[in-house]
Amino acid sequence: EYYASCEKGMHDAMVEGALVGCEVEGVRVVLEDGASHAVDSSDMAFRICMANAIRDTMKQASPSILEPVMTVEVEVPAEFQGTVVAGLNKRMGMIQNSDMNEDGSGIRIVADVPLANMFGYSTELRSQTQGKGEFTMEYFKHVPVPRNVQEELMLKYKAEREAKAA
Repeated sequence: EYYASCEKGMHDAMVEGALVGCEVEGVRVVLEDGASHAVDSSDMAFRICMANAIRDTMKQASPSILEPVMTVEVEVPAEFQGTVVAGLNKRMGMIQNSDMNEDGSGIRIVADVPLANMFGYSTELRSQTQGKGEFTMEYFKHVPVPRNVQEELMLKYKAEREAKAA
């Protein structure tokens, strides 16, 4: 009878996560049992109860913050390979492939790099390659952020919430 209300409560809990207030994904919820009472039961009561139960459970489940990782394809003249690879490594990139073109004048480097580390890369690549380098970027997957970054984000979110409450 109150299944739809429980489902709405689940969606309410998924909108704002416990760590940094971002949307929650990758969670499966199974409703096993429930009881209603003629006096206390209502759609809103079941909705709130389900949302609170999920939020409490998520805090105990050791959740992690995810960040998008991009596949970056860089094409540069061969003499700039070392500089460009070092720049990608500095941005926490994982080099996947490095190929020389047919005439040996250029190189194509493929790496997976967190999106947050890619801001400003266009300018850096141009300065590293005297304006001769090009790159493309497309979404690859989401991966958990490092623990130290997660703790920083959590502290920042907590401070923002406290400032908003004051």
